[in-house]
Amino acid sequence: MFHDRARIDVSAGRGGDGGLSFRREKHVPKGGPDGGDGGRGGDVVLAADERLRDLSSFRAKTRFRAGRGEPGRGARKHGADGAGVELRVPVGTQAFGPEGELIADLDRPDARIVLARGGAGGRGNQHFATPVRQTPRFAEVGEPGGHADVELRLKLLADAAMAGLPNAGKSSLLRRL
Repeated sequence: MFHDRARIDVSAGRGGDGGLSFRREKHVPKGGPDGGDGGRGGDVVLAADERLRDLSSFRAKTRFRAGRGEPGRGARKHGADGAGVELRVPVGTQAFGPEGELIADLDRPDARIVLARGGAGGRGNQHFATPVRQTPRFAEVGEPGGHADVELRLKLLADAAMAGLPNAGKSSLLRRL
C-alpha cells in the first residue's frame, strides 16, 4: 500500500556526565583532579534518498531515539559520543512541526536536516580547579537532547490524470492500454 503521510516522534541523545576523578600514582600522592568530559548525545537526522518511493517504512515504527553520550573517566579520558539516527525518506518529503509550520523541504537528493540535536556533554572536575579550590569534588551533568513531533508529507506530482463520470469507461480504457 502507498503511504504519503506519517507522524513520527524523535528524541536526541542526552550528553554524558563529566568525570569526577583524582590523579593518584605511586610518587604523586596529591596529583589533582583529572576527570574527563562527557560525550555529546546523538543527533536525529532526516535525509532524502532517491531510491525510496513512499513513507511506508514509518508505519510500523514511529518513535526514534538517538544514543546517549558516555560519561567522562579518570586520566582525562573523554566519553564517547552517542550514536546518531539517520532517517531515510524519499525525495520531495516535507517535515512539519506540531503547529503545522514547515521545518524542512527535502526536494533534492542527499538533502539533510537535523530534526533533534543531541545534548552537550558535561565538563569534568579538571575544568573547575582554581588556585583557591584545588580539589573540586563536583562535575557537570550532561545536557538533555532535543525532542520533536514531526509530520512527514510526501509531495506528489502526477504525470497524467484521468477524470470522468462514473461508468464512463475509465477502467476499461486503462485495461485496453
